[in-house]
Amino acid sequence: MCELFGYSGDREQGLSHWLAPFRSRGGGNADNPDGWGVAAWDGDVATLVKSAEPGFSSERFARLSSELRTRLAIAHVRKARHPPVPGMLNTHPFIHACCNREWVFAHNGMVPEVIEWQTTGPLCQPDGETDSEYAFCHLLNEIAEGYETLLRPAWIDRLARLSEKISTLGKFNFLLSDGHELIAYGHDRLHQLDVDDELGRKIIVATEPLTEGHWQPFSPGELRVYRNGNLIARLGGSARLLPLPH
Repeated sequence: MCELFGYSGDREQGLSHWLAPFRSRGGGNADNPDGWGVAAWDGDVATLVKSAEPGFSSERFARLSSELRTRLAIAHVRKARHPPVPGMLNTHPFIHACCNREWVFAHNGMVPEVIEWQTTGPLCQPDGETDSEYAFCHLLNEIAEGYETLLRPAWIDRLARLSEKISTLGKFNFLLSDGHELIAYGHDRLHQLDVDDELGRKIIVATEPLTEGHWQPFSPGELRVYRNGNLIARLGGSARLLPLPH
């Protein structure tokens, strides 16, 4: 049921060591053949590349996995569930503007009832039909009011509380970024790998472990915030803010 990949590093670096095995999860050694997408940042600018074809057999994805260098990335391979057909508008990640920034979001799971919630509002309207993109717009509308006026712990706490509420509708694991921070919510299925070597410090987040190493599972309902390859905040399943030093 879809898989997620996130990367946060302290410097620009190639991601092939992790993206190559992640690409194979797109219909090769896992049943996620219904599209793939990769968002990566160059400074504050996000570039999004995606296709409705299977990731494991995509030459474009193979080339991107080999050549991409960045400090921040979100990727996704899709198992079409809602709606149950492939299509570009329904392929993750999704990108929408909010608070003078571009935000990128990718989701694993199903929360179809979120589509029936009260309108997402004028700030963010889904382009496709997925419950994932509807949830994304609800999250952006929730934090928009406080993103530029509240301290980070306040708007992240609001984000965590809404994430917990949406997760009661089904399964809701996601990655979200504003180009500064990588935010990961692990409802029931997400892992983190810390790497600190001669190439710098980085954190990789994935639905399932992609390589050897000490991949740490998220606690159920846990939200983690990363910046420049460091974990800077954690919120437990009760959405209580647990800040870490920068």
